[in-house]
Amino acid sequence: MLEPLFKYINDHQNQFVQRLKEWVAIKSDSGDHTKWGQVETMLNMTAELIQKMGGKVELADSGTHQLPSGETVSLPPVILGEFTKDPEKATLCIYGHVDVQPAMMEDGWTTDPFNLTEIRGNLYGRGATDNKGPVLAWLHAVESYQATNTEIPVNIKLIIEGLEEVGSYGLLKLVKEKKDSFFADVDFIVISDNVWATTSPALTYGTRGSSYFFVEVSGPKLDMHSGVYGGSIHEPMSDLIALLGSLLDHTGKIQVPGLSDDVTPLTEEEKKLYENIKFDLEEMKNAVGVKQFLQDTKEDVLMARWRYPSLSIHGIQGAFSEPGSKTIIPRKVTGKFSVRQVPNMDPQDVERKVKEHLEQVFSTQNSPNRLKVTATVSAKPWLANLGDSQYIAGQKAVKDVFGVEPELIREGSTIPIAQNLQEETGKSVMMLPIGAHDDGEHSQNEKISRYNYIAGTKLFAAYFYELSLIK
Repeated sequence: MLEPLFKYINDHQNQFVQRLKEWVAIKSDSGDHTKWGQVETMLNMTAELIQKMGGKVELADSGTHQLPSGETVSLPPVILGEFTKDPEKATLCIYGHVDVQPAMMEDGWTTDPFNLTEIRGNLYGRGATDNKGPVLAWLHAVESYQATNTEIPVNIKLIIEGLEEVGSYGLLKLVKEKKDSFFADVDFIVISDNVWATTSPALTYGTRGSSYFFVEVSGPKLDMHSGVYGGSIHEPMSDLIALLGSLLDHTGKIQVPGLSDDVTPLTEEEKKLYENIKFDLEEMKNAVGVKQFLQDTKEDVLMARWRYPSLSIHGIQGAFSEPGSKTIIPRKVTGKFSVRQVPNMDPQDVERKVKEHLEQVFSTQNSPNRLKVTATVSAKPWLANLGDSQYIAGQKAVKDVFGVEPELIREGSTIPIAQNLQEETGKSVMMLPIGAHDDGEHSQNEKISRYNYIAGTKLFAAYFYELSLIK
């Protein structure tokens, strides 16, 4: 059954790489709304390919968005596609995105980020792994069935957007609107917008949520001369450093009272999942350039990254940060940090506890300065059921292609669409990555290996088949 499909994929891999090259050439950076025309160009190119393959496409209106300036702009459309519609078959919905992060040669790229370049089996280019390569791999898997005159064993739907990298503006509203129409007959939802944790293929069953905080301390009405006023006023920066320093201890433990109380307890069954992951601590230390992690064992490091909350301080706005020296006392400074949440934590509860903690610490400073704490980007964590039938099908598909059992992993970052789709549609959601752990999704020299790209296409073709066998 699968061999003719795999042969077709092998025989046409150069065409598949060429198509990825054409997609990477579109500078669909969604970070600047003035460049959303390129995002729409990319969405139209994607829609045209789906139609050329015989699929149906709707370019759904996703509404408008208000910019920080107050200007209201129209959002790029969202692709709703469909292949086959047989009531006797299960229906799989595939989510993907075709927008990318910004990229310029001066950022440190060794090749043109928008000219896919193959070096020693790796395909370098912005969007190669996040997420143009995986989206194309899904379409090429469909093509392998069509070209070999093999009946596609499941109904396939597609939801492909162009604003994932900036928060998927308008997508949740669209999902809610389409809940009883487009999603009504969907049985399973699959996402391939992440990567393996190690060198082994994986299935992902959880992600952390996130809340972003701004803590502002303001004092004098002007920046002050430190030689004139230093030692006589309560400096906003001193208050801010005390506030930020109160969030974590030297071991990385979060010091906000009660923040971790609702974390789901670790079970023995879950703990065993971490034992089977081929994660080399020394290799990872060398890869990221650190002498040690905060934890000592492989299992503890992975759990700290995936299944426990974390708090990270990201920067200070308003402080002098340019080269050279400047001896001013800033009148206002704003610290920025985020909290990664895990099941059963609630973003609103996290926000309340963080604010209460910072206000309590600030009160002990006896400062005449003013404190303001705001929170944005509240995204819930996501956790799937490993007993769901599509995880069983996914494990079998990995075995079909790679000959090994997949690692069952969680993702430390936040991918809101997984929780949104699961919560709004009530359908089973799985993440099926094909990118490698060293692909550098948002970094310089982003890549996907030719092996992963082509083997990933086979994986998706096998997944269609294995999913159709699940009762």
